[in-house]
Amino acid sequence: MTGRERVRKCLMFQSPDRAPRDLWALPYISLYRKEEFDKVIKKYPMDIGLSQLSPGWDDKVVQAAAKAGCYQDDWGSVWQVGEPGVIGEVKGPAIARWNDFDAFQPPWDLVRNRDMSQVNRLCEDSDKFMLSDVTARPFERLQFLRGTENLYLDIGYGTAEMRKLLDMLHEFYIEDVAGWCKSNVDGIFFMDDWGDARGPLINPDVFRELFKPLYREYCEIIHSHGKFAFFHTDGTTQEIYGDFVEVGMDAINSQLFAMDIEELARRYKGKVTFWGEMDRQCVMPFGTREEVRRAVRRVRKALDDGTGGVIAQCEWGKADPRENVEAVFEAWGE
Repeated sequence: MTGRERVRKCLMFQSPDRAPRDLWALPYISLYRKEEFDKVIKKYPMDIGLSQLSPGWDDKVVQAAAKAGCYQDDWGSVWQVGEPGVIGEVKGPAIARWNDFDAFQPPWDLVRNRDMSQVNRLCEDSDKFMLSDVTARPFERLQFLRGTENLYLDIGYGTAEMRKLLDMLHEFYIEDVAGWCKSNVDGIFFMDDWGDARGPLINPDVFRELFKPLYREYCEIIHSHGKFAFFHTDGTTQEIYGDFVEVGMDAINSQLFAMDIEELARRYKGKVTFWGEMDRQCVMPFGTREEVRRAVRRVRKALDDGTGGVIAQCEWGKADPRENVEAVFEAWGE
């Protein structure tokens, strides 16, 4: 069974021969521990393509993160990298003041002048399930453009400027998603981090009013082209998890160990594919190999009944021993 076949069967609950594998390596790993990364990939071949870097970290961003300093992204916001290999933070938002909004335009050339020929050839030559680059991320992009504190005030006061900016971003992302849907990729990947350690970052009712309809439209476009919708979100998102499922997301990558895994399984098993992940706050960097295996067994007991609906995914961060990454995939093979 090829990786593409395995992932498709997993997403459609058609009993793949095993859970598909997917490893995200953050920039530090690809920059400074690539030899270790290559050994793990050789030992445990992945089923999802373009996963050499965590989705969203393209070559330009990785190169910018290679050294401490500042760089400007394609949207005009300035990022500060404090530690080589670790993505920094926006310190100079492009629209820090609403006066800056008058002259602002999204980087339309990124979606209107994009050449998909190389992507299409890569998909044709691979037997892996191929994902797009990150497409829509409206909540995060608002933060990058306005600054997080400014944005929370915008949302709290319901400013007309914020809604106008969100409409502009949605127009951009509609075109971005539609462009990827015309390519040969199997799945379209979009994301927004919605939680902290306690719960959603904004009132769930506001999320449902402002952002949920956007996600529904992205999923409708993706499904109308016969593609699968893959979504990533960090934090404790249990309160709005059902909303993600409801709008039509096929696979959700979330911090399972920040939530009640068994309760998520009770509510949503068989309705969505759980696209990982392992506990990267405690177990992956600081746990023993046996603790890693035990964490995998907990996920498998809750979610893996052999019919599909779960992907063996983990993220490899700077502090994670190679042995613990290998232990993840060893345990999925037990």
